[in-house]
Amino acid sequence: MLKRMLRSETGQRALSWILARFIQLTAWSIRWERLDSAGIPLIHAPDQPVITIFWHSRVMQMTESWPKTKPLAMLQSPHPDGRVIANAIQRLGFRTVWGSSTKGKGGAAGLRNLIKTLRAGISIGITPDGPRGPRMHLSPGVVAAARMSGAPIIPGAWSTRHRKVCDTWDRMLIACPFTRGVIIWGDPIHVPKTLTPEAFEEYRRLIETRLIEVTDQADRYFGHEPVAQAEPGEVKERRKNR
Repeated sequence: MLKRMLRSETGQRALSWILARFIQLTAWSIRWERLDSAGIPLIHAPDQPVITIFWHSRVMQMTESWPKTKPLAMLQSPHPDGRVIANAIQRLGFRTVWGSSTKGKGGAAGLRNLIKTLRAGISIGITPDGPRGPRMHLSPGVVAAARMSGAPIIPGAWSTRHRKVCDTWDRMLIACPFTRGVIIWGDPIHVPKTLTPEAFEEYRRLIETRLIEVTDQADRYFGHEPVAQAEPGEVKERRKNR
């Protein structure tokens, strides 16, 4: 039934409405704490577009962390499930940039759209292991967008005391209502405009590590075991099954 709904525009609209209301009502019921960091002033600065990144598993409640007065466009995949998430995000007041952070035609189009959006003064949000993984492996598109635009990268994450970790490729996190939550932004990362291929990969690994650290910090805040990055064997198996 879910697959049939994803294939139709009417089904996608219905699912997006349900998802948006679930995210909104759950977020309202949670008592959030926000930890201080050097990235927060940039997030709230009205004249400073930034690139905020968070793993695909944390996409739901990251909307709660963003200041409502500052425009944010989320990079979304044009796949049916990506359209449902995009429509839900739009219902919550955010914009959409179509494309992908991975290599290929979708990634190239997505990168062009991201640069255009940033140059227009609008911040962007990216799940750098989306839309299909591997889990918590950062795609190079984030580094390219920061290098070409000059916008700082700010990693972010959230977690809650009571939650559900789904058995999906990304270990999707679902917050339980009426619990405590924490939102953490990391320090900004600035990528130079000129990079050798070796330096480009060093920055990719650095940003990936920083995002994992912020995510682990959010999980440990309530005593949870952090969600692990996909192992090499798991990566290979996923690629074989694509």
